[in-house]
Amino acid sequence: MKKRVIVWFRRDLRLADNPALTAALGGGFDSIVPVFIHAPDELGDWAPGGAQRVWLHFSLEALAAQLDSLGSRLIVRTGPTQETLDELIEESGASAVYWNRLYDPLTIARDKKIKKHLDDSGMETASFQSHLLYEPWTVETKQGKPYKVFTPFWKSVRDRTISAPLAAPNTMPQVWSRIGSRSLASLDLLPRIDWDKEIREAWTPGEDGAHDRLEQFLDDAIENYDNDRDRPARHGTSYLSPHLHCGEIGPRQIMHRLEEWLDEHSGKALQDHAASFRSEIGWREFAHHVLYHFPDTPEKPLDERFEAFPWSGDDEGLKRWQRGQTGIPMVDAGMRELWATGYMHNRLRMTVASFLTKNLRVAWQHGERWFWDTLVDADLANNTLGWQWATGCGADAAPFFRIFNPARQGERFDADGEYVRRWVPELAKLENRHIHEPWKAPAKALKAASIRLGTDYPEPIVDLKASRREALEAFDRIKKSD
Repeated sequence: MKKRVIVWFRRDLRLADNPALTAALGGGFDSIVPVFIHAPDELGDWAPGGAQRVWLHFSLEALAAQLDSLGSRLIVRTGPTQETLDELIEESGASAVYWNRLYDPLTIARDKKIKKHLDDSGMETASFQSHLLYEPWTVETKQGKPYKVFTPFWKSVRDRTISAPLAAPNTMPQVWSRIGSRSLASLDLLPRIDWDKEIREAWTPGEDGAHDRLEQFLDDAIENYDNDRDRPARHGTSYLSPHLHCGEIGPRQIMHRLEEWLDEHSGKALQDHAASFRSEIGWREFAHHVLYHFPDTPEKPLDERFEAFPWSGDDEGLKRWQRGQTGIPMVDAGMRELWATGYMHNRLRMTVASFLTKNLRVAWQHGERWFWDTLVDADLANNTLGWQWATGCGADAAPFFRIFNPARQGERFDADGEYVRRWVPELAKLENRHIHEPWKAPAKALKAASIRLGTDYPEPIVDLKASRREALEAFDRIKKSD
């Protein structure tokens, strides 16, 4: 009797280092049915946003092409997931379903329900570790509790042995022609209005694109990583986050390739840069650790005092922030980069988040939602941790009194104004000494740069010093309410 297995792809859209696929190939099965089930309703408020959907379309397209080249094909279906798996089991005669684990709350609840249903139906089920180096329940403090601070978390795991990545298959068995598949176009992932042109030009979704991006980072950027990673005009970071989110490359592959590359190069400075990069992979691990143990944090602050924080409810300020029309160049540049490319440099993510939550005193959840819909790398764990960190209400959060001054951030990390000039071209002719605070520029300098504040570029929507003082006073009120 022939044995058949369904391999359920989710956010592991790759063939190499895919434990579920490798186990299926080595499990003595005569047929493997690779399936992706699009079921956004099952993710509630955290269904993929607009930019993520664009990325997902092209990532699935790349995976389908890879499978075709090996003699297989990707079966695309729509949810509900449990019913769809039942239909595929009936159509294919499969006796097993394999998948790789994910760790966000709604997915965990859904997967547990599906596993029980399949087990009760007599199916063989198996799930595997793929998305993280360290699964959240395998890391705890000496007191047996989850970590809330990154540094001790990372120290506790960074020296653990990481097993070698699994090889990609060279061939795969055919999928019965009678098993039907929906077209990718029918999932309606791409926008009907062509706003995603720059996203398509800036990125290459898929497993090959992920590995090309890693090699480019190792060749061009890691040797000066600590110096360049905070300078948004330079290509000083890895740009791997959207590839990691969709699982086009895994953290184990990144760590092993990094070690191989370091074996071919030498120097203490290089080791220091590599250690800093590893810690960024560690921050992603920490984000998933926190989300797993504190599943309410996408909506609620980990620091419960912030439930009573007197947010301003400034709807107009929020809209101006979203459009990159705040009159604060560094903030506007970051928000425009996000809208155009589906990405924002991390230095800018911290800057614009601080401005929204502290200078405008708009609740962090509004910023979190905007990022969710506009970032190609929007990841529930990373997005939640980042926004709560910037606000001062989450795990290992920056103290609330640490309020980024966006003008000083610009002077420090974009001293020659290259980043601002790219994304805020209205200010392109302004001298470097004025470009981060055009409202302070003398009339002669503005005229020479053909800028009329309030017409060509907005006046600041808020006074940075006054709003900082008001934010600290608001925080003082909730501190005293303890």
